[in-house]
Amino acid sequence: MADPLKSRILEDVKDAMRARDRARLGTLRMVTAAIKQQEVDQRTASLDDSAVVAVLEKMLKQRRESVRQYESAGREDLASGEREEIAVIEQYMPQALGAAEIDAIIEAIIEDTGAATMKDMGRVMGLLKPRVQGRADMGAVSASVRARLSG
Repeated sequence: MADPLKSRILEDVKDAMRARDRARLGTLRMVTAAIKQQEVDQRTASLDDSAVVAVLEKMLKQRRESVRQYESAGREDLASGEREEIAVIEQYMPQALGAAEIDAIIEAIIEDTGAATMKDMGRVMGLLKPRVQGRADMGAVSASVRARLSG
């Protein structure tokens, strides 16, 4: 049986077909193709929700980069299409964590591991990533951990 997030996406593909919503359907088909490709690459029958979120995160990152490139090239028409795809994909992402919640998780992990220097960064990030992935910008989280461990 497929996992809840993947099932929800597949049901929404059917709903978009019935509603003849071409833009949404196109984006959801890209999402399902990316999920299927990941399943083939990993030689697994079905991805769990965390793996699906990782695929969605990667797609969002690609589209945000495309928006920046299109805007710098003056192609607002293309940037607009990417923003529409971002809006559809974001509907399947878990609830974002607030800054205070992220700080609390970081503090708890640093205390649990006894991390004190930059040498401990990898260990802290290894424990932190599964708890915040898909719910926070990992670049900002990494910068926050680095600031705590270096200062």
